[in-house]
Formats: sequence, structure tokens, C-alpha cells
Amino acid sequence: MFLMRFDLRSPGADASQRAARYRTAIEMSAWAEERGCVSVVLSEHHSSEDGYLASPLTLAASIAAVTRNVRIVVAATLLPLHDPVRLAEEIIALDHISEGRVLVVLGLGYRPEEYELAGLDYRRRARLADERLAELLDVLDTAGDTSAWPRVTPAPFSPPRRRLAWGGRSIAAARRAGRFGIGFFAQTDGAGLAEAYEQAATEAGHTPGLCLLPPPEMPLIVFVNDDLDEGWNDVGEAMALDARGYYEWSSVAGTAERTASFSKASDVESLRAANGAHRVVSATQAKQLVAEYFVLGLHPLCGGLDPQLAWEYLRRAADAVGPPRFG
Repeated sequence: MFLMRFDLRSPGADASQRAARYRTAIEMSAWAEERGCVSVVLSEHHSSEDGYLASPLTLAASIAAVTRNVRIVVAATLLPLHDPVRLAEEIIALDHISEGRVLVVLGLGYRPEEYELAGLDYRRRARLADERLAELLDVLDTAGDTSAWPRVTPAPFSPPRRRLAWGGRSIAAARRAGRFGIGFFAQTDGAGLAEAYEQAATEAGHTPGLCLLPPPEMPLIVFVNDDLDEGWNDVGEAMALDARGYYEWSSVAGTAERTASFSKASDVESLRAANGAHRVVSATQAKQLVAEYFVLGLHPLCGGLDPQLAWEYLRRAADAVGPPRFG
């Protein structure tokens, strides 16, 4: 089994090259769900020079329209940057298009530039998140209710709180998820997170739900090639670009330590030596990773990788890890 992540960073790409990567992400998702892909993960960031995906819900809807089984995870939607009513309507539409296959992970974000772009005070982000999360849940919980108007319509396809989670790596994030009765999608397996989530949920009268705590050492950007040297030559620079981009952002915010998928390595040699989140592995090693972590994390278009080369590595990974498993 494997999962795929897309953020569509494409430094230096022109319009046609960028469009090709959007199309490729959609086509890969349709192809991969028949070959072992259990989840497609999309991310959101704004005002990034490399064209980072800013509208993951739009791409999620496109992927949902060409798939039938694969789960789609939007991780994360930066809630304070969105109008709660409009976001609720988009989530509901996506819930119907996908027939309940999309999990929307909400988060604060950690880049002041994004708040500046939206005309918001970065220092108020936690308070703003609480206000907008309360409003979003109220709108979703009452959507389609004909007893009072105006109301957002239609009602969701599936119970809305089951399709929402809060993302983060702090005790405060865990408590927010529990307090509002949604899942918790952590960025790490830090001590006390699960307990804080469950306690806050119980105290607020909610049954604790989904709680994912990925270990930071889990490799989530993996490429498969039995010739490891060739693999690093093919994709090493793209992975280094990915690693540098995330680490630079998170270092400024102070969130880089023990965060799943992040690496301190700044070049190909140190990334390879670290053998951490970013790896090139053989087919045999790919199977071993699935046995250890239950899923192989792929980032096919990592760092703006050329789609033709990305397809080659995706096919090789799918061949390595076996048939699909849904349930």
C-alpha cells in the first residue's frame, strides 16, 4: 500500500509546465487507486514563489471526480484565512462529489506572510481559529435544516464532524481538536498529545475520534529504484529543494523539531546520509517500509519533478508494494 502527497511546488515553471503538473496529479490519482494507493494528501500554502498549491479543495474535487475508492486528505486547510460560511459550502460540495471520501484537516498555519496576504493579524491567529472553527461547525451542523432560515444548503453527504480534523503538533492543538469534537491529525507523536486530545474531548462531552500521531522518523518522501545511485541522481535535487523549503519555513516559526516529513538536511549528500523523511530505496526496502509503517509515503512531483520522470518512479513504487487494499 502507498499514499501520495501533492503540493505542486514547481520553482521556475512556466504556465504550461505548471498546468501539466496539475493535470499529472489528477491523472496519477486516477491511475494509482487501482494499484495500491489508499490516500492522496494535498496541502495548502499561499504567497510562495514556487507556486505552492493554494487551493487544495479545488484539486481535491478534481481528484474525487476521477476516482471511486481512494481517500483524499486535505492537510491542512488554513482555517483563519477562510470565510467559515463559504468554506462550509465548499466542504459540503466536496463531500458530495467524493461521497464522503475526503478528510479536511484544519490548521493555523505558521507563516506570517499568509496572514498579511489575507489582511489578518498573525498574532491573533489562535483566537481567530477558535472563532472561525466554532462558526464553521455551527454552519455545517445546521446545513440543510429547514426549521430556520437562512441556512447553508444542501446538508452534507456524511456527518460533517467525521470528515474534519485539526492539525498541529502542540498540546494546544490537541485540546482544540478535542474541545470542538473533531479528529486530531498531528504532525508528530509528541508526549501527551493523545492524552490531551482525549481529555479535552471527554470534558466537552464528545467521544474522542480519529487521532493520528505519525512518528517523525517515518519516511514520507520515498522514491523506488534498485540502483540507489541512479535514483539519487534522478530525484536528489528535487528532494533537497523540498526539504529546504519546508525547513526554512518551519525554522522561522520554531516548528521544525520532531515534525514528520521534515529534514534539516540542505543538500543531496546530507539528505542521503540522514536516511530520514526523504529516501531512495530498493523494491525490497520499499516492502520492508510497508511492513514497518503499513504504508509507503510517496511524493511523485516533489520539488517540481518532471512529470515523465515522476511517472516512471510512481510505476516502480506501485509495482514494488503490491495490490490495493480498501476497507
